[in-house]
Amino acid sequence: MTTYGTIPTSTPPSSSNLEYISRAKERLRSSLGTRKPWKELVNLRSINLPTSFGEALLRIRTNLAYFRTNYVIISLIILFLSLLWHPISLIVFIIMMAAWLFLYFLRDQQLVLFNFAVDDRLVLLLLSALTIGFLLLTDVTVNIIVSIVISIVLVLVHGAIRRTDDLFADEESSFSFSGGGFRGSGARVPLRETASSDFYTASPPPP
Repeated sequence: MTTYGTIPTSTPPSSSNLEYISRAKERLRSSLGTRKPWKELVNLRSINLPTSFGEALLRIRTNLAYFRTNYVIISLIILFLSLLWHPISLIVFIIMMAAWLFLYFLRDQQLVLFNFAVDDRLVLLLLSALTIGFLLLTDVTVNIIVSIVISIVLVLVHGAIRRTDDLFADEESSFSFSGGGFRGSGARVPLRETASSDFYTASPPPP
């Protein structure tokens, strides 16, 4: 049987590249989707002063866990803006942003090193420390300190004045963070502030 005129079925390299780019875009969209809606972050109806220092601490802990990806994005934007007039620092920042994308935002599975699963919070701390450390080598200490202070103040103030009784989590989720954000599916149930070691828990659904 002759195969004359048969069209080759091998996938051209350009198709593989396009598929990889498409996969990367989908992962980025999925990872950024784990952030909470910005309208929920700045909901003016949920802004009021805490009645006590203990309540403020509980709000900060709950909001840090719930809006963590949003806070990371805001902090990176503030850091980026502080480096606009320092080209060498911007190059370092862009390189580190590539590490952020592949190790935090684009990652769809938990990071495993030497057969040990690495917690996402540890990945976040390490990436933050490396980013700040490398940028300090470019003589922008003042810019970095100012951006860090501004970010911390914004996060703490927002976390303290943002009520948490209207925040919701997925009932069927394990309340763990994966790939740079909170993941889960199922019915949405209200969060309940807790003083335990966990950041937050979900209130049991009504019978």
